[in-house]
Amino acid sequence: MDQVPPGAGVWTYLAPIIIIGVVILRNSRARTLRIERLWVTPAIVMAMTLLAFSQSPPPGPLGIALDVGAVAVGGFLGWWRGRASHFTVNPGTHVVTSRVSAWGMLLILGIFALRYIVRYALQGEASTLHISANDLADSFLVLAVGVVSAQRIEWLIRARKLIAGARLP
Repeated sequence: MDQVPPGAGVWTYLAPIIIIGVVILRNSRARTLRIERLWVTPAIVMAMTLLAFSQSPPPGPLGIALDVGAVAVGGFLGWWRGRASHFTVNPGTHVVTSRVSAWGMLLILGIFALRYIVRYALQGEASTLHISANDLADSFLVLAVGVVSAQRIEWLIRARKLIAGARLP
């Protein structure tokens, strides 16, 4: 006799949208780039992905291949997103500030939206595709890991070059 409370389904979709909206607003202005903390966000995303994977059955060979492809595509998109970010360095203090481009923010929003759309659309088609909807949806999480990790690596490389250039006489 367990029933889902009214409106519970709405929060399932509304909460991520609110969080993404806050992140987009936060990233739209220039912020100090703390090079020593660039590893934190990829670590959090990886931990959340591992937690999501622990709640579902292990993927089959096709699911693993899909995940490998997703991390490769995510790596490319993350590199592109990292290159699209705008950096400035203060020549006196060597403080680097960054501002993510609007396209980069829309990319992340699109990945999350596509994950929900694919999961919903393919729930009944798992047998014909020989892959579960969870495997397909989880590949979007792996894609996000690739995007965030590659972006942070690109930021680290670019920030170090800017700082080294600012230190030259």
